[in-house]
Amino acid sequence: MRKVGVLALGIALAVVAAACGGAKGGSPAANAGTNKPSATPAATGNAADDISGTVRLSLVGWQLDDGLDAVSGKKTIGFKTFVKETFEKKFPKVKLEITNAPFDSGKEKQQAMLLTDEVDVMYTGGSWATEWYKQGLLRSIDDLIQGDSSFKTSDFVDGIFDGYTVKSLDNKNIFGIPSRPGKRMIVYDKKLFDQWGVEYLSQTPSPEEVLTKAKKMTGKNPVTGEQNYGLWATGNSRMIAHYLALTYAYNAKGVQGSLADVKNLKWELNTPEMAKVLEWLKEAAPLMPKAFVNGGGAENFGLEKNKIAIQLDGGGSATISEYKAKGNKELLDRFVPVYNLGPKGAAWMVVDPFVMAKNAKNLKASWEVMKFLASYERQKYSYQNFGWPPVLKNPDFLESYDWYAKTTMELLAVSPQKRLMDESNLFYASDISPAINGFMSQAANGNAPDIQKFLDDLQNRAVKWSAAQK
Repeated sequence: MRKVGVLALGIALAVVAAACGGAKGGSPAANAGTNKPSATPAATGNAADDISGTVRLSLVGWQLDDGLDAVSGKKTIGFKTFVKETFEKKFPKVKLEITNAPFDSGKEKQQAMLLTDEVDVMYTGGSWATEWYKQGLLRSIDDLIQGDSSFKTSDFVDGIFDGYTVKSLDNKNIFGIPSRPGKRMIVYDKKLFDQWGVEYLSQTPSPEEVLTKAKKMTGKNPVTGEQNYGLWATGNSRMIAHYLALTYAYNAKGVQGSLADVKNLKWELNTPEMAKVLEWLKEAAPLMPKAFVNGGGAENFGLEKNKIAIQLDGGGSATISEYKAKGNKELLDRFVPVYNLGPKGAAWMVVDPFVMAKNAKNLKASWEVMKFLASYERQKYSYQNFGWPPVLKNPDFLESYDWYAKTTMELLAVSPQKRLMDESNLFYASDISPAINGFMSQAANGNAPDIQKFLDDLQNRAVKWSAAQK
């Protein structure tokens, strides 16, 4: 198997606490817009036994109970068991009250908890956290970091604390700790490339290389006679990560300014560079199975029955699970990860955070919970049980065969963490994402809108949207 990059080994993120103390502040409404800590704890060096009380923890999309991996059938350790075996032994006087919600309904539930002071610490969506901090519902943690020598931001991937999912839009305050990145790489099926006689993708393929090779592998497979598709990307994503990677590749900025001042954003959605992005999408859409518009069509990608040559924004999860189930390296060798479409292979790498409620009741214990969630120990647990890539600079627990996780780590190092075009930009989430998905859906059916007219309309909507902001 080809190796992708080299990772250094052996840093463990400390989870031993330096104690911090403080009191609860006022209501979210009273504190809205200030984002100053409701109380600043003093570092005292207390032992873990001195920390006590209840911490209310809200999660989205976690597995709380022990279970089985759907593909491999291997036992997975639920978060509750992990907490009992680790955190409770370390902090016997701290009680965790854990709630969990699916991502589909998580935003509404967590926002309601913040507004009614029913939560202390959360794992949440990155764009949600950005919005809530701006609303004054989350606490900045700069003082906690500065007052705690056991916690080092330098243990994490370089630059990751500069992203808007953990840092305020004005770049002044850190309000979150990175938890895990999404997997956003190109994965190709080497077997289909061989059957079609097409040269493998390069390690940092350009948009033109991907499109040219995908076109060559769309149609009846010359060996099997089965219908093959050259390309796949999800067509109903709010993130549309493939679109963002293309904007990096063609230097289509889309917008300039500061998300802290959305009224004065300078929109550049109808430029020649952005037109190149749309031309690429127009040509790419017919190369995908029709079900891509609903997020389907790639159910067998990464498995033996796959019929798609190239997957955008892939992650290798199905292949890894199949390997764990059967121990067969054939699929691992067959489905090859490379970098994304942007310069140096850059991608849009979403990183969800751990955050603290503005009015966390037990500041000292809440900070210990937050650190524990971000710790080496927890990241190792999540990787080994659920394949979640870590955000540590030098994780030593990655399996040698898992070149998807290694590629994810490498992409984090070359991908921008500060972005004006993603879900942190509310117009992107409300208008740009559905517009681009709709464009691709029409293109797949051979009736793509006029590109310049489409972009001019989007530009006008964006300008009006900014003008209407307070």
